[in-house]
Amino acid sequence: MTLLFMIRHGVTAWNKEGRIQGQSDIGLSDQARAEIPAWHLPDEALGARWLTSPLIRARDTAALLGHPDAQIDDRLREMHWGDWEGQRLADLRRELGEEMTRNEDQGLDLRPPGGESPREVQARLQPLLAELGQDDGHITAVSHKGVIRALYARASGWNMLGKPPVKLRDGCCHAFRLSSDGTAALEELNIPMLARVRHR
Repeated sequence: MTLLFMIRHGVTAWNKEGRIQGQSDIGLSDQARAEIPAWHLPDEALGARWLTSPLIRARDTAALLGHPDAQIDDRLREMHWGDWEGQRLADLRRELGEEMTRNEDQGLDLRPPGGESPREVQARLQPLLAELGQDDGHITAVSHKGVIRALYARASGWNMLGKPPVKLRDGCCHAFRLSSDGTAALEELNIPMLARVRHR
């Protein structure tokens, strides 16, 4: 069995502005660069083999956590949000109205124009999970919210319609068990990395 720790990259200016980043290569904010070195990870995650998305915000997060040589894997790249990248969800809902509602109501099959769906992200991840499931050790991966949600949906059976059974909180890492064929199961969610993280 492999234990996979998933960490979301630090905050960016677009995060603060509520903009959809997708695969746009936006760097970390100064705030993130100051905060990330103080993150506290489980010992198993610190001593693991490290992977990272190729996007700069993920690679720099890994470096600031002491792993500048983390292995880059393109399958950890954020979901492609196509024409919606750089936009705010509230603006899209106002501008697109019923069209946006219909798309969001598709759950795992939501697909932005020119982008990919969460189900396609799951398909992209599956070969990587199968490879990691053969390791029988600990892996830490720095990735993105959309990727972590897609993995959570696969592991929990959530179809991404309505709220998730458990909210994935900021400032936390999430652990998944991988079997030898890459099947993912929940190990522990919302492991705090910041002393000031408050569960509400």
